[in-house]
Amino acid sequence: MPAASLALPPDLRRFLLLAIGLYVLWFVGYEQWLALDGRLDAALSANITTASAAGLRLLGFDSSVHGLDPYLLLLNSQPVVHVGNPCNGLVLYALFGGFVLAFPGPWRRKLWFIPLGIVAIYLINIVRVGALALNHLYSRQTVDFNHHYTFTFVVYACIFLLWMLWARRLATPVFADAR
Repeated sequence: MPAASLALPPDLRRFLLLAIGLYVLWFVGYEQWLALDGRLDAALSANITTASAAGLRLLGFDSSVHGLDPYLLLLNSQPVVHVGNPCNGLVLYALFGGFVLAFPGPWRRKLWFIPLGIVAIYLINIVRVGALALNHLYSRQTVDFNHHYTFTFVVYACIFLLWMLWARRLATPVFADAR
């Protein structure tokens, strides 16, 4: 097989190079600096906990955040969910944004789609934490399975749908020639 036939198409090569570059940037920026500092993760975890408690209160549940642990969600004054740093969504925001940045498409659309997607992922995460709290209240024996599998699948499926929306509908230029 000739070496030329093994070459990647230019668009795929560009995507892979950008994706690798963004991953390295994320690794250096997050793993070597932000994660060690901890303040961004702490603030986001506390915010997700507070927003989930507020959402549950809107639905009529007796929900609050523990006074001494800003990452501990309470239902009926009982601890139900602790939002740890791996579950605060920060890595998902970076994963989503990195994909859209690396995928070809108009920058004007990227400028509004990335923040909109991050807000959607944030809201999905709030619903996920609230659902886990209710899961703990009503079916405690299924919490571990739902946390690790069901809700993980749902969150990643939503991110995949956002990516598909980008790739199939929004990444094409506004004035693409009709073929």
